[in-house]
Amino acid sequence: MEVGHESNLVYALVYGCILALGLPLNAVSLWILLRRHSLKSPSVVFMVNLALSDLLLAISLPMRVYFYATGIWPLSNEACVWTTMLFRNNIRSSSIFITFISVDRLLAVLYPLRSRHLRTASNALKAVVLAWLFVCVLNIPERLKFSAFIKSKNHSTCFEFQHNVSHNNSNPQYHKSVFTYLPSVLGLTLLAVNIVCTTLVSWTLRRHLSDLARVNNKVNVMLIFVINLMMFTICFLPLAVFLFLYGLPVSTPLECLASFNCVLDPLLYYFSLDAFWKNKEDIELAREQ
Repeated sequence: MEVGHESNLVYALVYGCILALGLPLNAVSLWILLRRHSLKSPSVVFMVNLALSDLLLAISLPMRVYFYATGIWPLSNEACVWTTMLFRNNIRSSSIFITFISVDRLLAVLYPLRSRHLRTASNALKAVVLAWLFVCVLNIPERLKFSAFIKSKNHSTCFEFQHNVSHNNSNPQYHKSVFTYLPSVLGLTLLAVNIVCTTLVSWTLRRHLSDLARVNNKVNVMLIFVINLMMFTICFLPLAVFLFLYGLPVSTPLECLASFNCVLDPLLYYFSLDAFWKNKEDIELAREQ
């Protein structure tokens, strides 16, 4: 069962809008983070990698838009596989980096002094390297299955793996395994971590409502967690639940929804960093004063 032409045009339009918004927003955000903020802060390390992940997603979108608009894949099968994996990498890596940001903010609010030895740039760099390695390893089984499926097709196509196998669970190219459910379990686990972080921080801020020295801007702190939960609930949760219930590759509508996170992520940079638009020299001077 193939996706109808009208549905393909809708997908092309949605991905085109995400590309038009996500590419400049994340390119500018990455430039500001690297130029105006040093990588000495764990928050900046996580946000730089989140912006990089979103840019990789945006790079994969032009060919996806072209395919859904024309119904033709002009490149090789291997290019289709790499484009698809680059796209799905963002969904997994973004959810991990967003959770890192939530945990980092949780430690900063609940344990500002005791967590200093943990909340370092070097530890943050180690965490993001492990996250990228984990995402790459997680993609290996899916990449092999997708590559085998694409090679078995008699016509030039791409991004259709999910439509064929979802209507035929006995497809010899597709067998359920622990790797089938691992992405959904990962997504649901990270969502649970974000819920716990939000609850603990909200409870702490209520207890220290008058302690302005403890948290400089409580509204911004809570907005960080609200944005994180909103992205998980809107973008990642439907995809994770679908995978958990059916154990099948994600459907195109849910992929569209998940990819919208690259448009929302720049909100995190604005609310997470003090003086986001200021030079790092100005920030250090303000701290000294």
